[in-house]
Amino acid sequence: MIAYIQGKLAEKTPTEVVIDCNGVGYHINISLHTYSLLPTTDFIKLFTYLQIKEDAHTLFGFVEKSEREIFKMLLSVSGIGASIARTMLSSIEPKQIIQAIATADVVTIQSIKGIGSKTAQRVILDLKEKVLKLYDLDEVSMAQHNTNRDEALSALEVLGFVRKASERVVDKIVKEDPTASVESIIKQALKNL
Repeated sequence: MIAYIQGKLAEKTPTEVVIDCNGVGYHINISLHTYSLLPTTDFIKLFTYLQIKEDAHTLFGFVEKSEREIFKMLLSVSGIGASIARTMLSSIEPKQIIQAIATADVVTIQSIKGIGSKTAQRVILDLKEKVLKLYDLDEVSMAQHNTNRDEALSALEVLGFVRKASERVVDKIVKEDPTASVESIIKQALKNL
């Protein structure tokens, strides 16, 4: 209904912005990912999604069109509402959500606050085919990469490191060298933790 809003940034917090568009202030809910991408200029453009319920009309805004599409995909899953979808996009990068769905990585999706085992499995079951078709991902190479990442994270947990801190370090290592072996990932992570 409302494809985008562009205007002067009147207010900004990590969860919402107000955009002044010709004297009308639009209150728009955003994810932390979008917040991190907001330009430093006063004039901004956000792609929007308008959710209409009996008791409220709520606008959600995104700097990237692709994030809005992922948000809409997540809303199509039974049990995922707008607030959980926004939490998902705030907790991990949209690309990581796509990868987790494509490789059936329940652990990554379940690590998001408010997502249980059944909901994580439902997200994967409902969206895996759609994600693989839309994003043209190579499932085999991604599964291999994910296996090494998961094994390295498990090993670091056994060694007593906190999972969240370990994930940040391991994801950075894997991003720099997608073909890194489990041993290589662990050794590099131990240097950075």
